[in-house]
Amino acid sequence: MISPDRIGTISTSAIFALALGLAGCGSFAGDPALSAGDLALLQSAMRQVDKSYVVPVRSDQLVTRALKGMLTRLDPHSDYMTDREYRELLATTSGQFGGVGIEISVENGVPQVIAAIDGTPAAAAGIEPGDRIVKADGQPIVGLEISEVVRRLRGAPGTPVVLTIARANQRVFEVPIKRAIIHVESVKSALKPGRIGYVRISTFDENTPSELRVALTRLRQQAGGPLTGFVLDLRNNAGGLLDAAVEVAGDFLDAGTLVTTRGRQRDETRIYDASPRGDLIRGIRMVALINGASASASEIVAGALQDNRRATILGTTSFGKGSVQSIIPLDGRGEGQGRGALRLTTALYYTPSGRSIQGQGITPDRVVGLPKEAQVANALIAYESDLFGALKATGELAPNGGAQSETRSRPIAREREHPINPKILGTAQDAQLNAAIELLGGAPAAAR
Repeated sequence: MISPDRIGTISTSAIFALALGLAGCGSFAGDPALSAGDLALLQSAMRQVDKSYVVPVRSDQLVTRALKGMLTRLDPHSDYMTDREYRELLATTSGQFGGVGIEISVENGVPQVIAAIDGTPAAAAGIEPGDRIVKADGQPIVGLEISEVVRRLRGAPGTPVVLTIARANQRVFEVPIKRAIIHVESVKSALKPGRIGYVRISTFDENTPSELRVALTRLRQQAGGPLTGFVLDLRNNAGGLLDAAVEVAGDFLDAGTLVTTRGRQRDETRIYDASPRGDLIRGIRMVALINGASASASEIVAGALQDNRRATILGTTSFGKGSVQSIIPLDGRGEGQGRGALRLTTALYYTPSGRSIQGQGITPDRVVGLPKEAQVANALIAYESDLFGALKATGELAPNGGAQSETRSRPIAREREHPINPKILGTAQDAQLNAAIELLGGAPAAAR
């Protein structure tokens, strides 16, 4: 079994760079105690479908849909993956896959573009933030699960796909795109005025920790010596591998707890600590940027830096996904092939001080919103607490063993937030970044 957590659930599902974000840990033991009556009920229903449904349906299709229905009704992040979906998931954690290169969300059943990744076919074709994808190759995709939308857009490099786009104040139009290998560069960096280092992490994949260390080395070389301040940008980061998030948080701390997980099984309770003298920019003041599209793994990093007083957290309250999904492969019961895998919520995670992020998010030390001109006007971010079936940290899973007050344990009511236009991120027009630079004693680029 591997143990990634499916991160990022924005606008009723998740921000995807046409990939599934993962992280997590945990194990699963024990078999469900199905009674003979339960099994008989399932078999009876399948027989009636086989006998009376208007068109023939294969039994394996019924089983797959039954499993998906069972898992997806547990909470917004549990699911059954077919063998194909499982293999695709494993491929995407490497940060490279075949597709068109867009980040999407689903808003009221409609796939919506958050951003076209720089240097990809979608960017070259002129896909813009806020575009709504209503068809792929002439087939409607409105109402599909986001994983199925991703599958329709992915494909072998060099193969074509025609997207039907609805854009504000325009007629619906078609955009032909040729798929390519999409390499997600999870870490981007720049030296800002006053020798302030800036690193944006867009997702946490297996390459992120090494990419971060390369970026820090490059920034020191560009600065000609030590940095005077450092900004870690976690905005629009829907998540990633837990191990990568733990490594990244540990690269800014010399000691202390990074995150803990707690679940129903005893071995789901784990404590992740920073390595001694692990801080790669020791003594340098630090600001971390978050927003409503910062989820799960990025919230782990922000929470670790906040509770250990290593960084000032600036921006808007994060998404609030604090659950851990374990990936549990199914062996096909001796049929000689895999039968996919379960993505099952097995634990919740907590910041070093014992706060649960689930349904709450990370509240910034300094709240800085976005000016209207920096927002994606046609898109809104939903939060974890908005999702049907979202878990609550109650009972034995309550923060601090149930010691958290009733007020703090309630989901936070907040206004819906527009995502930041990805073209603004890291630029002179980025008001939140400018606020971070000013806090570190530098002059914002827009003022120069």
